[in-house]
Amino acid sequence: MALDTTPERQLVLGVLHATVQMLGTVLGRTTEVVLHDLTRPEHSVIAIANGHVSGRQIGSPVLAGPREDQGFNAVLQALRDKGSHTPVVVGNYPSLGRDGKTLRSATAVFRDALGEPYASLCVNTDFSGIAAAQACLEQLLPGTGAAPGEPTENQPDLEQLMAQIIDAALHDARSQGRRIAKAQKLEAVRQMHDGGLFIVKGAVEKAAAALGVTRYTIYNYLDEIRNR
Repeated sequence: MALDTTPERQLVLGVLHATVQMLGTVLGRTTEVVLHDLTRPEHSVIAIANGHVSGRQIGSPVLAGPREDQGFNAVLQALRDKGSHTPVVVGNYPSLGRDGKTLRSATAVFRDALGEPYASLCVNTDFSGIAAAQACLEQLLPGTGAAPGEPTENQPDLEQLMAQIIDAALHDARSQGRRIAKAQKLEAVRQMHDGGLFIVKGAVEKAAAALGVTRYTIYNYLDEIRNR
């Protein structure tokens, strides 16, 4: 009889939900705390404090978070290490907000008794205020730089985010105007991997269609990338 981990997952998610609420009352407005339900990536955010940092809210997709987020790699690692029950933790790494702001981030991925990853708790701190203060001081001196741009209010959905990652990865290869070689395809898949594309269900099929290969070829590319 298969083990039902639903009660365990609900219990832990409840604890993590309360943790987000608690941290949101003591951390400054520049620190975002977000809880993801990884079983539904299209609406993964189930609790969030200071969502203005990334422009997200409850119900936002998993790919709407910071760019260059190493938390995606933590999720992929948890997916590969099926036999382990230990949470995967990646601490204090740089990432970029969707508006280009520099963030410092940390991610923990939680697994159930079967070793399946199902929840992720992430912290993102916006240091743009420090940069703004520095820019303000520099204005007292000659040769100050331009003021930082205004944050965007748009929040694309999951399909748009996936399309953006794929298009960006294929941009260089397509611009050369000839048949895409294997090395270029491999590099495109690496960029998609680094963008967190493959933690979303159906992403392998979308990448395969964009590159004109089978999904098994994408899996082979991913294995080659991870073994490097």
